[in-house]
Amino acid sequence: MGQTTELTSADGFKFPVYVAEPKGKAKGAVVVLQEIFGVNSHIRAVADGYAAEGYFVVAPHTFHRVKAGVELGYKEDDMKAGFALKTAVEDLPAPGLMPDIQAAINHAAQSGKVGIVGYCWGGLLTWRSACGLKGLSAAVPYYGGGMTVGTDAGLQPTVPVMVHFGDQDHWIPLDTVEAFKKAHPEVTVHVYNANHGFNCDQRGSYNEAAAKLARERTLAFFAQHLS
Repeated sequence: MGQTTELTSADGFKFPVYVAEPKGKAKGAVVVLQEIFGVNSHIRAVADGYAAEGYFVVAPHTFHRVKAGVELGYKEDDMKAGFALKTAVEDLPAPGLMPDIQAAINHAAQSGKVGIVGYCWGGLLTWRSACGLKGLSAAVPYYGGGMTVGTDAGLQPTVPVMVHFGDQDHWIPLDTVEAFKKAHPEVTVHVYNANHGFNCDQRGSYNEAAAKLARERTLAFFAQHLS
């Protein structure tokens, strides 16, 4: 359904994005932020899914500043490679890759109000985007590792946010989720009987019931804030 094109960040850096367009006039736009596995077949399927719901979708390659063309699977070696790439991006001098996400938002805005959704590391980036970038109308982080602790937990969103967590997620302890909920009463927090990565049907932690409910809630949230 989609195709890859190139955008230019504020500092002149060029990077690829996967773009999926709806049939007919878009009812808004969604930026999809990858896990630590790149814009792989799963993330492209997620983007296509939002396009099928009527949204213009942009999925930026958020590893591109440290390595081009990353497309990993979900085996142990892929996990190690993904963590190393994530660490390399997080170690970039500020503002790091955030201008690339801003460029994706700006590009998406041609189709109306923009929502952003991200998974795993992309969930953390979605939270940071909701708190620091311009042009968004809603944000939905899925199990964003790191967003419930440290300085990231203390950020303040400027747009409506809905978050999805799993109660069996060993990367995001439940006590930190509860602390996050208490610190951010303005954020809608849903916790599922599920593990980290429950939305991804290519992972062993996939939970169909949780993924379905989270997606229904996300679509309703976007319908509310992007229309």
